[in-house]
Amino acid sequence: MSLFPNVPKIQYEGRGSKNPFAFKHYNPQEVVLGKTMEEHLRFAVAYWHTYVASGTDPFGVGTAVRSWDSLSPMDKAKARVEANFELMEKLNMPYYCFHDVDVAPEGATLSESFKNLDTIVALLKENMKSTGRKLLWNTANLFTNPRYMHGAATTCSADVFAYAAATIKKGLEVGKELGAENYVFWGGREGYESLLNTDMKLELDNLARMLHMAVDYAKEIGFDAQFLIEPKPKEPTKHQYDFDAATTLSFLQTYGLKEYFKLNVEANHATLAGHTFEHELHVARINGALGSIDANQGDYLLGWDTDEFPTDLYSTTLAMYEILKNGGLGRGGVNFDAKVRRTSFTDEDLFFAHIAGMDSFARGLKAAAKLVEEKVLDSIVEQRYSSFKEGIGAEIVSGKATLKSLEAYALQNNKPIKLESGRLEQIRATLNEVIFSV
Repeated sequence: MSLFPNVPKIQYEGRGSKNPFAFKHYNPQEVVLGKTMEEHLRFAVAYWHTYVASGTDPFGVGTAVRSWDSLSPMDKAKARVEANFELMEKLNMPYYCFHDVDVAPEGATLSESFKNLDTIVALLKENMKSTGRKLLWNTANLFTNPRYMHGAATTCSADVFAYAAATIKKGLEVGKELGAENYVFWGGREGYESLLNTDMKLELDNLARMLHMAVDYAKEIGFDAQFLIEPKPKEPTKHQYDFDAATTLSFLQTYGLKEYFKLNVEANHATLAGHTFEHELHVARINGALGSIDANQGDYLLGWDTDEFPTDLYSTTLAMYEILKNGGLGRGGVNFDAKVRRTSFTDEDLFFAHIAGMDSFARGLKAAAKLVEEKVLDSIVEQRYSSFKEGIGAEIVSGKATLKSLEAYALQNNKPIKLESGRLEQIRATLNEVIFSV
């Protein structure tokens, strides 16, 4: 029985289509720069926002109307499995992602929680086999339960640390069982409120210890997924240890973990950290650490993680530009860590939202491909830094220059220094033309 009886299979109909249940830009088999859109984008549905989120916000209860709302916890979990694979099939979505508690309810004890999870994992595996859908990544929820109020790996309680470790161990086993291509570490509460009661060094050391344990256990069981860390600023803690891409990379380097981890970069987290999405992607890329993305956007007028579906074509274009310059996402993908608005409460809205996001990234891909093919930005950047290609600039870049040699050059160079305009407004106008021409 269909859980979404009013929704047909979503097909590509092109930009002239008036059908709300159709893609206008996402054509899975369209070839862009030698790969199909499907291969470039590797779309994934976020289990927690799509099937679990109820539409609550800081000032109101849930509004979402779902056919499984009245079921018991385990029956609800089973219904969500059916919903997941029906939605993926109708959207032709190849991947999905989940936290452990998204797919199975927690029990009264840890062993009961594991038993619930095993039951649902068996259903997920069965459906994956019959549909060909895959798991992009899974992770452990180490932030919702009150036990994690002081953190998980960075908690002040050794018992909580042990509980979190056991949960991660189970998550790695589930990931292997389901063939996850990645495993994400999302430190929702790995931070602190005040130094007045915090041993920061111990907390950072313990976080590194937990991650090293995970690396070791994955090797032990033969789980070869790419490990990802998702930078997260501000919410819910003022001082997150994985605040942004640069902070996270510094932590990984300091504790000898960089070779094992790449970053899962989220757009809304980037803006909460005071950066653009493309900035965070760029930092990850130039450090060889861009692994996967959570595709969403925030509301610049609100100060929390609103996780809206991505529709900003400038953002999707510049994000896809960084991804193309990265040579793709490898084993990663474009996960819609996004939720429908509280006022979009029907089942159909889930599909409209994903169509909007998929079309936005498809259009961003086409515009980014044009930027790459025509070397639009490459030529601008190359010209801007051309003074480092020859003469004293080449000596600086090659490492031959010293303070003495540069002083001698500066003293002899009596000509006025000529500066070039950055022409940023012209560049942005060019970007407009590219985006709206595809």
